[in-house]
Amino acid sequence: MSPEIREQFRHNFIVNVLDGALFGLGLGFASFVTVIPLFVSQLTDSTVIIGLIASLHVVGWQLPQLLTSNYVARLRRYKPMVLFMTLQERWPFFGLAIVAALIGTAGLSKEAALALSLLLIIWHSLGGGLTATAWQSMIGKIIPPRRIGTFFGVQSAAANLLASGGAVLAGFLLFNVAFPYNFVLCFMATGLAMTCSFGFLAATREPEHNPSPSGEVQPVGWKPMAAILKRDVNFRWYLTARVLSQVPWMAISFYTVYGVRRFGMNEETAGFLAGLLMLCQALANPVLGWLGDRIGHRVMYAVGALMITASAALALAAPNVNWLYLAFALAGCSNAASWAVSMSFTLEFGTMTEKPVYIGLSNTLIAPATLLAPLAGGWLADAFGFGATFVVCALTGLVTFALLQFVVRDPCPRIHSAGTSAALASAPLEG
Repeated sequence: MSPEIREQFRHNFIVNVLDGALFGLGLGFASFVTVIPLFVSQLTDSTVIIGLIASLHVVGWQLPQLLTSNYVARLRRYKPMVLFMTLQERWPFFGLAIVAALIGTAGLSKEAALALSLLLIIWHSLGGGLTATAWQSMIGKIIPPRRIGTFFGVQSAAANLLASGGAVLAGFLLFNVAFPYNFVLCFMATGLAMTCSFGFLAATREPEHNPSPSGEVQPVGWKPMAAILKRDVNFRWYLTARVLSQVPWMAISFYTVYGVRRFGMNEETAGFLAGLLMLCQALANPVLGWLGDRIGHRVMYAVGALMITASAALALAAPNVNWLYLAFALAGCSNAASWAVSMSFTLEFGTMTEKPVYIGLSNTLIAPATLLAPLAGGWLADAFGFGATFVVCALTGLVTFALLQFVVRDPCPRIHSAGTSAALASAPLEG
């Protein structure tokens, strides 16, 4: 790591945590789980369209990453691309505010409003995916390896906490302001929060680097991608674990409906459990990230798989609704591993030149599983009951844990070696 990056570490840590925190605040006002589906439900009765909203958000993040990896691998600085592309995931919320306003002021038809809203949602989601590879590469460059888990953990915790606050304020606006102006205010608040977030992201200090050790730009194409998959057996096993992990983590999507149908859970309990899930995720993010920096992100990813396995098993065996509190708490902790820890571990693969390709492969190739797993889980629940869904989730969670713990290896064991740990740990936070 260059002295310049080490010198700017404290500054970059702070501004990027603030970027993530304010971005999370914005998403709290326009949650893809509650607010946006509720807005779309005012425009259409189609449960298919409403149900696709959350999937579009996730798949839009994952799918395009491989498409940009070739270009990113040639860059000497990632920040310009990050700043340009991330505007594409921020601007659309102002567009949604305009659409909502036109419904109230210009009598925009529901059909036209729905079409425009879906286009803006897809624009936002693809904007996030087109930003993701360059952003992760930039973070992997400006944050020391022994601090990367702590960074992602702290950033995710800050984002989750502010998202919770934003969600509470959004609920107040939705209840107290008439449609569609309640959504106008929510989407405007999201756009403004993300504009402030962009300011902190733009303050990142990133020096230039040579895309290859020789200083020459090396071509990175589809054949080299295939070569990476062919030669790096360890990475293939990691991808296998990543794909399988999409199955156990989808159990969370069914917990609330399961609680209502099996135990007659009321709305108040459901709301409390949702809050518990977010709180546990916020608390677990920095803890798992910090532990990952010290004992390995692979190990903590495996622990996350074990926690979601235990969560699904508890939901399956629950004799009453009280057991769901522990199931939700474990699910919240495991969510931290599925996001912050997995990103930290992915950044351990490949050289500086190859890293964007590894990032793209590890996210894009799991997108089909991310989209299909909830559909398969819903089909199982409809055909055989929620018990069948949770059994499949628990079993695939155990297989994921076994792969991560006993088959996948740490690609950069030197990061966790005593000598390197001592050298990097001695670097003060302020640089």
